Amino acid sequence: MTDELGRVDRAILNAFQGGFPVVSRPFEPAAAALADHDIDITGAELLERVQDLDERGVLSRFGALINAEEIGGTATLVATHAPEDSYDDHVELVNAHPEVAHNYEREHPYLNMWFVLSVVDEDRVEEVLAEIEAETGEPTYNLPKQQEFHVGAKFPVEGPQTQAVDCSDAGPAVEPTDHRSLTPEELDLVLEIQGGLPITETPYADVADAIGADTEWVISTIKRFNEEGKVRRVGAIPNHYALGYSENGMTVWDVPDEVIDEVGPAIAEFDFVTHCYERPRHEGVWPYNFFAMTHGRSEDESEQRIQQVHDRMTEFWDVEEDDWDTLFSTRILKKTGIRLDERAEANADAAGD
Repeated sequence: MTDELGRVDRAILNAFQGGFPVVSRPFEPAAAALADHDIDITGAELLERVQDLDERGVLSRFGALINAEEIGGTATLVATHAPEDSYDDHVELVNAHPEVAHNYEREHPYLNMWFVLSVVDEDRVEEVLAEIEAETGEPTYNLPKQQEFHVGAKFPVEGPQTQAVDCSDAGPAVEPTDHRSLTPEELDLVLEIQGGLPITETPYADVADAIGADTEWVISTIKRFNEEGKVRRVGAIPNHYALGYSENGMTVWDVPDEVIDEVGPAIAEFDFVTHCYERPRHEGVWPYNFFAMTHGRSEDESEQRIQQVHDRMTEFWDVEEDDWDTLFSTRILKKTGIRLDERAEANADAAGD
């Protein structure tokens, strides 16, 4: 699909994967910011182009990317084995659990199924895994995040304006809080925007109308959520498959514990590393404690990027062949998204107790 994108569309995608203005009429200042970078476009034209990108499937959505962990509940990555001769039956059993948000088949001689559990109550993780083990007859290996070094998931395309245009300072001044719980009004807002903003001239006013709130309150709350980390960013969220990023490589590393705090930020500096975490090892089965997710548009590009990660790793310790691996995804088995409704509702309920 990238071959069908013109110069201006490419500029929009590169510029606004984050940092879109949170103001009453955001497309006007966004267009002005692009004009400062030699992309001549009006607010109305920018709106039409974003609508078109969304309709064509180039965007997965437009708006606020919610940080589910800051909203409430917990999510964890789990690996398991599914026998080849009954793999699809295994998939059905695992995917039947509503707590399973994402599930991928990955290339590994034993741990060939990787899924994400999203739950309201952390205690529920062990309960669901026990249910899955009883149903499948296979052990599961829980790999909760111990440190987050980077979550970006930005996918540039060739063309103009390869640097992001950050308009997040636009709008009212807000004061961040340290509150993790949500008020009932904030809950309504989260549930309304979790699937994206209306792609209209006045998206925040439209959200306000939908939940019976004041427009200025919606604007200031989304901006505050952005500064508090409840929203990772506001902007165009691309469909990376539509942009040609077909090679999804999960590189895993047995990083010495004494250098992992240095390694994490160093690997996170690569713009093609979309996720970067420390996770636990499982003795005798899973020796790796560091995950760096890379995406490429071809096998060659993917291999080059993995080599760059490898080369950076060698700056911190003597990397042996057995110290790392890459697990490529071969099938998407389930992708329903994190269940924000239940998590946010539970967090709001807790706040009212």
